[in-house]
Amino acid sequence: MPASPCTTPTTPTTAPDAATNPLLDGSALPRFDAIRPEHVQPAIEQLLQQAQAALEQVTAPGFVADWQGIAAVLDVATERLGRAWSAVSHLNAVADTPELRAAYNAMLAPVTAFWTGLGSDERLYALYKALDPARLTPEQAQARQHALRDFVLGGAELQGADKARFAAIQEQLAELQQKFSENLLDATDTWQYLASAEELDGVPPDVLAATRAAAEAAGHTERHLLTLKLPCYLPLMQFARQRELRQRLYRAYATRASELGDSGEAPDAAAHPARFDNSALISQILALRHEEAQLLGYPHYAAVSLAPKMADSAEQVIAFLRQLAARARPWGQRDLADLRAFAAEQLDLPDPQAWDWTYIGEQLRQARYAYSEQEVKPYFTAPKVLEGLFGLIETLFEVRILPDRAPTWHPGVQFFRIERPAAASAAPTLIGQFYLDPGARSGKRGGAWMDDARARWRRPDGTGLQTPLAHLVCNFAEGVNGQPPLLTHDDAITLFHEFGHGLHHLLTQVEERDVAGISGVEWDAVELPSQFMENFCWEWEVLRHLSAHVDTGAALPRELFDKMLAAKNFQSGLQTLRQVEFALFDLLLHSGGAPKNADGSDDYMALLAQVRAEVAVLEPPPYHRMPHSFSHVFAGGYAAGYYSYKWAEVLSADAYAAFEEAAASQNGQHGQSGNVLDRATGRRLRQTILEVGGSRPALESFKAFRGREPRLDALLRHQGMADADALTDTAAPASA
Repeated sequence: MPASPCTTPTTPTTAPDAATNPLLDGSALPRFDAIRPEHVQPAIEQLLQQAQAALEQVTAPGFVADWQGIAAVLDVATERLGRAWSAVSHLNAVADTPELRAAYNAMLAPVTAFWTGLGSDERLYALYKALDPARLTPEQAQARQHALRDFVLGGAELQGADKARFAAIQEQLAELQQKFSENLLDATDTWQYLASAEELDGVPPDVLAATRAAAEAAGHTERHLLTLKLPCYLPLMQFARQRELRQRLYRAYATRASELGDSGEAPDAAAHPARFDNSALISQILALRHEEAQLLGYPHYAAVSLAPKMADSAEQVIAFLRQLAARARPWGQRDLADLRAFAAEQLDLPDPQAWDWTYIGEQLRQARYAYSEQEVKPYFTAPKVLEGLFGLIETLFEVRILPDRAPTWHPGVQFFRIERPAAASAAPTLIGQFYLDPGARSGKRGGAWMDDARARWRRPDGTGLQTPLAHLVCNFAEGVNGQPPLLTHDDAITLFHEFGHGLHHLLTQVEERDVAGISGVEWDAVELPSQFMENFCWEWEVLRHLSAHVDTGAALPRELFDKMLAAKNFQSGLQTLRQVEFALFDLLLHSGGAPKNADGSDDYMALLAQVRAEVAVLEPPPYHRMPHSFSHVFAGGYAAGYYSYKWAEVLSADAYAAFEEAAASQNGQHGQSGNVLDRATGRRLRQTILEVGGSRPALESFKAFRGREPRLDALLRHQGMADADALTDTAAPASA
């Protein structure tokens, strides 16, 4: 057994309770507005002690191996701990302050130690093995199988020094990954540049207004404050005509959290940004992951990561990625040739550099398709997009989404409930609730994500059915001058993507928490619902209901939509190769494919250069430090799993093809254009995939929906790469 998970007690003589500490209030929604850094340690210590006591109770001699008996004691205690720690972790990601960060980090090691000890406890492992599968429901049996697998991966079969070392590795990894995330956030937040109006020639008015307002708020008049937050960075790279400014921004973004990082004109520029360097952290994380794999008897960490996934082996995934790269490479070469020719002929850029490509691409899009993202943006106000998204979900999945009330951590956060309407005058049924945090701000982690705050669960303590709760987080630009926030079409796609994850978590009908919603779903299938939802952003019947011009209220013109649709697969070859580059780098890095430094550590930059030489047609400059901001892999759950995006995209495209087929069938029957918003197909997707969660293998759920295994052709068709003359055949993941 590992040492006690609790740190040296600092709690008062009288233990805190729910009245004095909101983290101990497990009976209602989290009291996010009341949680303070000083609440973290006493609450988490108390919950750790209770969870440890519950573990000792169920593993004591004579405790009967009964599923409900274990759950009533241990699962109730650990779920309460998990929910409290989830609230702290969430606040640390969306409302970071020095005080909260310190409180979070102070408890990270003991929390990690407890979960590591729980997952490797040989007494608990024996108790689960002693459970009679014949006395379990199918959901419980699936959860038990997952638990037995996870005990092995969690070190339950290790002994003595190996077990102690395994526990120490988990604590070190948790700390290093948290520090990686902090460095990236701080490096991004710290960089600033005060630009003149002349430097911003070509930049859209809404971006100018936002950067001017930011400068004025910081006490700088007649200037514009530029940052590396994506709502600022991306449009500058797309539209700023001054190459020197683009070069400055590009280098700063490409070297974030590295030894080459640049603090720009930050107020604290005297403090050298080397303190944000992730170089050493990457090496330490990789070494510890490899050591973990060796302790568990695996050849490398990729094999550990893939053990609970759909894919059979690292070799299978690497082959899939290389085949996909072969598919995409001719298209990527064509995309690059188009960009080079346009740059030379129309922009007087005979030798484009890395900081020019995004600008060239936007200019070519406008020239070829006669529209730009900025022309589309005024039609996508955040409230209207959300209204259209909710309408789509209500139509397709036969639910209602309504505003709800809950304490939140920021005024911009919204809260909603999902209900299933009842027949006649009966009351509707609550399915789940979710928070929506859409805006970018200082102290908030970049990117977009869905996280579960509470799982659906028929609680074994007799308190009834617990409904699921989710966080949906994005980083969109805020509105300026009294206008609502304006979203790009890509922003709308991101919102639909995260809602796909949310639906997977919230619409589940499984009542066993470990396999409800996204829990227990293979990681390389978990992107299926999210990527599936993205497809609707390219449907006219959907877009016209989620667009309204910010000034006139007019819907998106059909002519403009047709231009967008024509440009849908613009540079899809380059984009696919970029994703394959990231995924292949990740898989090779975690499967022993990296060259070694003199000290035996992985030379990850040399490996990245090799991967780019193999699959990329557009290589960045040598100073580019992609790994240092690759938080999916070094601070998230995608280590040796980034391939999941492309793997699951095969599943999601094929699933969406069922809706296209339904629309085509309607066309054939009624002699008019069919509608992909087919309620019968939506009901089947909900019942066979979304509602069953992780209660059965993902491939079984997919086959229940489609009646067959997945095929690759829908993905290639959706991305405009289905030309059989240009490309060779590739099998879909499930049958690779």
